[in-house]
Amino acid sequence: MARSFALVRVAVPVRAAGRVWWWLGVLSAAVGVFVPGFTGRRIGLLAGAAAFLVAAAVAFLVRRKRYGRLAAAASRAGKSVILQDRAVTVRVWRRDRRWWFPVALVLAIGSSAGAPATAGLLLAGVGAGLWLKAVGLGRWERAHGVLLWVRPEFARRSPAAAAVPGWLTTGPAAGDARPGGARRRALARV
Repeated sequence: MARSFALVRVAVPVRAAGRVWWWLGVLSAAVGVFVPGFTGRRIGLLAGAAAFLVAAAVAFLVRRKRYGRLAAAASRAGKSVILQDRAVTVRVWRRDRRWWFPVALVLAIGSSAGAPATAGLLLAGVGAGLWLKAVGLGRWERAHGVLLWVRPEFARRSPAAAAVPGWLTTGPAAGDARPGGARRRALARV
């Protein structure tokens, strides 16, 4: 008899990270605009806009080749796997990093004393880049008609970390998340 094990969607923690960093960045940038900074608001916002673009590009491109290799080499999951709910994956991801969020928020707001809103826009850029990465995973899943999964113990840091030996696939209807990790809308009953 095959041993059962859990699987989490690859795109769900990527999308969850993007959402958290986006909203922390927007919040800290909004607060940082009102902090009288050393460089002044205009320079802080211009530097923040540049940091946003650079951070979004870096977050999107980091490990992109590894994601592609893991997706291309993914094998079919067996019938004995247990598919973890999207909400559980997000909750575990947030719980593992719960101390990062207030520290990042305080540091981003505090750095506004030097350059208003710059660090907040940098965080928002990281969030935007991760969200774009999740969207890219969703496009790959739609194009290939499969969903990408990884074992949670291998993906504690990242679904594409060096410790991850490979991904698994299921059909597009498996689980409770759409391609790209978004929540599935409940169908209206007639």
